[in-house]
Amino acid sequence: MVIVSKYLIRKGYTAMALFPFIILRKKEYKENAVLLNHEKIHLRQQAELLILPFYLWYLIEFFIRLAYYRNHKTAYRNISFEREAYSNESNPNYLRNRTIFKFISYY
Repeated sequence: MVIVSKYLIRKGYTAMALFPFIILRKKEYKENAVLLNHEKIHLRQQAELLILPFYLWYLIEFFIRLAYYRNHKTAYRNISFEREAYSNESNPNYLRNRTIFKFISYY
C-alpha cells in the first residue's frame, strides 16, 4: 500500500518503506517505477527478517558505516540493504528472480 505524506518523510528524502507501507513525500512519485521498485526491495528485505530485526540491523550497520566513513550520506549508501536496492532498482524483474537474503551478498 502506498501512502503520500510530506509530514511522515523528512525533508530531503523522497520515500520510505515501513512494512507493509511505502510512504512517498509527493503524489507524483507514484509514477516513478524505479523509486517504487527500490522501496519494494526494502519491503522484501523487511519481510525476510521479520521486520523488527531489519530495523535493528539497518541502524547498527548505519552507525558502523558512519564511524568508518564519517559521512552520513556515504554511510547510508553503503548499508547492505541500500546497496542491494540501489543496484537493482532499475530492474523491474528483480524481485521475481531474487533469492532469499540476497542483501547479505552486498555486505
